[in-house]
Amino acid sequence: MLRALVRAYVGAAAPVGSTTLSHTLSVKLSSASIRNTMAELAELGLIEQPHASAGRLPTEQGLRVFVDELMRAHDVVGWERRTISMQLGELAFDDPLEAASTLLAERTRQLGFAVLPRLDRVALRHVSLIRLSRERVLVVLVSLSGATYQRILNDDRSGAQAELERIEAEFNQRLGGHSLLELRELLEFERERLRGRASALQHRTLLAAVRALSGEARARGDVLLSSRTPVLEQPEFHDPERLRGLLVAVEAREALLTFLDRVLEQPGVAVTFGGEVGLPELRDFAVVTAPCAAGAESLGLVGVLGPSRMDYPRVVPLVELLSELVAEKMVA
Repeated sequence: MLRALVRAYVGAAAPVGSTTLSHTLSVKLSSASIRNTMAELAELGLIEQPHASAGRLPTEQGLRVFVDELMRAHDVVGWERRTISMQLGELAFDDPLEAASTLLAERTRQLGFAVLPRLDRVALRHVSLIRLSRERVLVVLVSLSGATYQRILNDDRSGAQAELERIEAEFNQRLGGHSLLELRELLEFERERLRGRASALQHRTLLAAVRALSGEARARGDVLLSSRTPVLEQPEFHDPERLRGLLVAVEAREALLTFLDRVLEQPGVAVTFGGEVGLPELRDFAVVTAPCAAGAESLGLVGVLGPSRMDYPRVVPLVELLSELVAEKMVA
């Protein structure tokens, strides 16, 4: 009965009455049986009645039971998988994570988002430095898994391309699977040992480059958001207070990132409700996320944010599929 009530609530976007519920149940029950069972579900804290004359709604606890125990996820059929994979490659975005957030918004009608990886913590295989102009340098980072990341640094001190190639060689000689954060700590330690030697100047240049790059990598561990238009079509946002809550949560990126950093450590798809997030702005909301990974290496995270009245059997498989496709694109 809880499964039937959640499905009816998702479709109607309104409290569900016993008459409506009787038509959606897979077995025939009397009105008295339905009322008694609903009373038991209410005592367990799984459903609630907004006011005396209304039907019932699933509580956050009820939705948690539905997602964890009762949900039957809909498989993404072959033709849709192929279409999404093709669209992911065709969208005019440099980063597949950004393309994935847009596709999730279009397919789920929620707010699609992606979290860029913290590049200062990614184990690296190779670094390339290319002078683009007097003030800008293109940095290409290749991780141990083969994923590539590009960043443009504002830099007018490290000299022409020949000098950049010398710094690049020093980078790659020391990398050995280290992250930028680890490399910076290693260079800080070496600085004391090189004090007073002829190579100290070159070492300081290299250390300055690593500091700048790791600082930029850390700053770019940010949230990429899709257009908000699809999610604003949901009936919940006819209520100005709920609309305000969404906009506040979206603008408060620091709090959202702190939460998503915790989710990033979880394997597989995760469904998290507003009461579990610890952000008052996300009350009555839910987040569905999945990490993009190559082996043990995190390549980022994709997900959707929307009202807790979400079609989880449809949304969960889509988020999982996009996370897999993004990982494939990034290591191809």
